[in-house]
Order: sequence, then C-alpha cells, then structure tokens
Amino acid sequence: MISKALVTDAAIIEGILQDDDAALSRLYKLYFSMVLFFVQSNSGTEDDAKDIFQEAVIVFYEKIKAGQLELNCQIKTYLYSICRRLWLKRLSRSSRFSHGMIEDTESELAPHVDAYAEQAEQNELKFEAMGNALGQLGEPCKTLLEDFYIRSMGMAEITEKFGYTNVDSAKNQKYKCLMRLKKLFFLDYQVPS
Repeated sequence: MISKALVTDAAIIEGILQDDDAALSRLYKLYFSMVLFFVQSNSGTEDDAKDIFQEAVIVFYEKIKAGQLELNCQIKTYLYSICRRLWLKRLSRSSRFSHGMIEDTESELAPHVDAYAEQAEQNELKFEAMGNALGQLGEPCKTLLEDFYIRSMGMAEITEKFGYTNVDSAKNQKYKCLMRLKKLFFLDYQVPS
C-alpha cells in the first residue's frame, strides 16, 4: 500500500518541476509549523523560523530544478533536517560571534544533512509505530496514558477521573497500560538492520 505522504511528496516534486506555485504553497502549509515549533523551542522567533524555512525551501527547490535531489526520506524529514541544522548552526555562530570566534564555513553543512535526515526518518518511523500501538491499545489505557503523558494530568486527577480506589491503584493501572503499549509498539516497529 502506497502511503499518503509519498503521494503528496511526489505531487509536490512534480509541481515544482512544472513551475506550479501551488506546490510551494503546499510545502508551507504542510511543514512550516513543525519548523516554527522547533525554532521557537530553541530560542528563536517566528521571523527566525520563516528565514530558516525559506532557506531550506530554496535549497530543496534548487536541487529539484537541477535534477540533483536524492531523496531517501519524506520531504517533511528532509526539510526538517535542513532547518534543524541551519538553526543550530545559526545559534552556534551567534554564540561564537559573541565570544569573538570566527564562524564556520557553509561547506560544513552538506555532510551532516544526510545523517540528520536518516535520524529524523528513524524517529518518524518510531512515532508512526507508537501512534499505531496507541491506536490499538483500547480503553481505558489509551485515555489514561494520554491524560498522564500528553495532558499532564496528575495521578490524583486520574484516580478521580477513572474511579480508582487510590493513587497506587491508578499507578498500577498506568504501569500495566505502559507494558501493553510497549508490547504493541515492538510488534509494529521493527528495528532497521
């Protein structure tokens, strides 16, 4: 079965090759928010995120137009990897500049993009497997784990919400749910060799 992401990726690349502005707009709609979150989570602003994303899209666009794009992962992963590296490089450069050191050359970027892209692809596979495992988990485990880990509810709140007799019972149930989730995760996620 062909994944929806691969169909979207192929459509975006084809759109760029055909000079369709909608393809670039689609890149922004689909992927800018993840870059914004990353940059803002790492001492940046929305304007910084826009600059970094623009640089990454230009690199992506130029590689497609020149026929030099070797994509071994999804576009999302590729762009995120470039943006992450650019942003960390910018942070490092500004830190070094403030300490009077000479900045690195841009040629350092190229060897690292593939490694970051590969790591991001592995993380994406893990997140997908975890999402699948969570979807298979069933209730009340799914909601209990989401309440604790995603909604940051305390064990006292969870005890009350689910009607457990005490906090220890709720903790015990959370542990059992985690073990079930772990089992489902490892059934779905196969470590690449």
